[in-house]
Amino acid sequence: MNDQAVESTPPWRRANTDWLMRAGWGLFGCYLADTASNLKPTDLPVDEWNRRVDAFDVDALAQQLAEFGVPYFVLTVGQNSGFYLSPNQAYDDIVGIRPSKCSRRDLVADLARALSARGIRLMAYLPGGAPASDPVAKARLEGRADERLTELQRNWEAVAREWSLRWGKAVSGWWIDGPYNAPAYQHADAPNYRSFAEALKAGNPDSIVAFNNGLRTPLYSMTEYEDYTPGEIERDLTVAPGAVADWSRLANYERWLNGAQLHVLTIMGDWWGKGPVRFPDELTIGYTKFINRRGGAVTWDVPLTATGLIAEDFRAQVAALGKAMRG
Repeated sequence: MNDQAVESTPPWRRANTDWLMRAGWGLFGCYLADTASNLKPTDLPVDEWNRRVDAFDVDALAQQLAEFGVPYFVLTVGQNSGFYLSPNQAYDDIVGIRPSKCSRRDLVADLARALSARGIRLMAYLPGGAPASDPVAKARLEGRADERLTELQRNWEAVAREWSLRWGKAVSGWWIDGPYNAPAYQHADAPNYRSFAEALKAGNPDSIVAFNNGLRTPLYSMTEYEDYTPGEIERDLTVAPGAVADWSRLANYERWLNGAQLHVLTIMGDWWGKGPVRFPDELTIGYTKFINRRGGAVTWDVPLTATGLIAEDFRAQVAALGKAMRG
């Protein structure tokens, strides 16, 4: 029976990442109920969260990105607080929190429409599991914990699948923050990396997926079930994109890392979603082109205003980067 099950499983094929390679760069924006990486409970009324989400001006952001020549944009769906900027019935049924901390407005769908009209792709950021600073949601999503986090994985796959099916081809990819507990996902049978990736691709088989492996350099791909490298770096800009035995080979390094598209995600400011701008334009442009020459892409995090626009102090550098990339 087991042999037959394995044989009947179709071979896995990574999604086509040509569009990401050709784009060369994009932007990432944190729009959260708290601050990035916050692990303290968030005392925010649900009504206030909905007012904030309603205030996000998708058309203004889309126009801004178009003027700067940004090819794609990554938006956080949520992080540690348990507040999300799109409704999700599966999540509400599992955690049982009323009123729901999932926004009434589907901001992802609205932004996708505004961006698509201008030829810009949208990708989604989502943690790899339960919100760390919402004890009720965390406990109910995790259920009875075992070494494989089985109940959490199945619950979270259901949540991700609902969003993927609703958004369909409007979302071109996912950047999954974690799961850091890699052994729990590396089993041959589901739930595992493959079943998680399948849930994320349920609405769009062509969407690209990356599973964050933490601040690891040189960059590498952790699983065959991701399409591009998560590539998260913060304070340091790696110039050794691949772990190779012979470091002299780096000059000849090209597009792929363990079969995954080379990609870097880093911060244009001092921290995720915060300023000030940390580099002169020449360094930001030069580093982007450095990775581009090796067949990769760089995604830069920029702060967003309360209405979803790029923070004013960052607009000049984004404009300079866009101009340089078009040139």
